[in-house]
Amino acid sequence: MERRVIGQTGLSVTPIGFGTAALGGMPDTYGHDVDEDSARATVRAIFDSPVNLLDTSRNYGLGRAEARVGAVIRERGGLPDGFVLSTKLDRDMDNGRFDGDQVRRSAEESLRALGVDRFQILHLHDPEHARDLTEITCKGGALDTLFRMKEEGLVQAAGIAMGRIDVLLPILQDWPFDVVLSHNRFTLVNRSAAPVIELAAARGIAFLNAAPFAGGVLAKGSSTFRRITYQDADDATLAPIRAIEATCDRDGVAPGALALQFSMREGGIASTIVGVSRPDRIDQALKWATDDIASRTFETAESADHSAEDPELKRIYVPG
Repeated sequence: MERRVIGQTGLSVTPIGFGTAALGGMPDTYGHDVDEDSARATVRAIFDSPVNLLDTSRNYGLGRAEARVGAVIRERGGLPDGFVLSTKLDRDMDNGRFDGDQVRRSAEESLRALGVDRFQILHLHDPEHARDLTEITCKGGALDTLFRMKEEGLVQAAGIAMGRIDVLLPILQDWPFDVVLSHNRFTLVNRSAAPVIELAAARGIAFLNAAPFAGGVLAKGSSTFRRITYQDADDATLAPIRAIEATCDRDGVAPGALALQFSMREGGIASTIVGVSRPDRIDQALKWATDDIASRTFETAESADHSAEDPELKRIYVPG
């Protein structure tokens, strides 16, 4: 599988990566739990696949995802050769604090949980949910501390991972990130991250596109999974999804394949991160990535109705 560079960091990643939020056991977000054995089996399958990027975070499952990833890393005696591990600094989930001290604390917890001594990709995560954005952007704040850790050699690629585009764009303009990650904002039904992809390309910042299935519905199907971006959806909200499904049914294409390849075809995207909760989902994603899809299917899908609004504007986030 080809590799795409992450800025000037010396890192390169495959066009697909795998996300591990669900492996922390987050039923309020994903609608199902994942136990310890299943989570570890899935991490093993990721390491055995041709993909070389795994993405996790300190707060996925309140630390469970990193712990489960770390258990397999230790089991294998370290990361597989050529593998790139991405994780995220998180705010204090009790009070929203996200200052420089919290960044150091989150980083130390991640190093212990993952069993590594330095970070390849380390993102500042979800600053829009912190108690005070100035704690993040001020001198000596969260961002200053992240870049200081890069200067110290603790971090190879400094990134930011978040949802709200209106908060992300000015931060991206002001700081020298190597990589940026957005989720649910560049899919067949939502293109709100398009300005971020454009800005990142202009600044030489690698863009990682997570959650290409709009929270799972484009992979699982709207007839059985009536949720979009982790929120219950009525028939009107599901209408754009069903239009995509009708196009796929007409052309004999799996909606998941179309959704994944739509992201992979975008020139400004270095890697598309697919969330997985079972080992067989890895094989499914790899198949979808190479399924034959006619140009007319892409043309129909790309011109279909889609939103440029924040898809999680009304979402109530439940951690853990």
